Amino acid sequence: MTLEIERRFLVHGEGWLTHARSAQRLRQMYLAASAEGVTVRLRFEDEDQARLSLKAPADAVGLVRHEFEYAIPVVDAEVMWRLSLPSLEKTRWALDLPGGDWIVDCFTGANSPLVLAEVELSQINQKIEIPTWCGNEITGESRWANAVLANCPLQSWPLKDRQHYGLA
Repeated sequence: MTLEIERRFLVHGEGWLTHARSAQRLRQMYLAASAEGVTVRLRFEDEDQARLSLKAPADAVGLVRHEFEYAIPVVDAEVMWRLSLPSLEKTRWALDLPGGDWIVDCFTGANSPLVLAEVELSQINQKIEIPTWCGNEITGESRWANAVLANCPLQSWPLKDRQHYGLA
């Protein structure tokens, strides 16, 4: 088991592209998700790897989570995928930025045009420089959790909510 310490931000504009190193296509589905933030996720990484993950809150603000993650056979994952549970797809970009492991997720389908940045930290109180293309911090806000977006995608939100975040 590991602890995941992560901060998340809405992204505005394309300034992050100057830091992009590599892209990975991800599709993921949720086998279980609770109101308390416990999720069981199946993820395909570039179609040639599959992983099963369980995540659960480890603090009250959503900054730290327990994370259990295991590789599983792709053929088993494909059978699970056919269960037609809530899912989403995105392209994940690794970024070359100091202060933590930064990524940007560009969502497709019913969650387009959502773009989120995440930075994984080694310590809770780690100082980071937040890039100018990062907008609102959404760490711990459940509506932006991938499991919630799989069940209630951005395009199903009221127009005024999407407009509020510049996503309409």
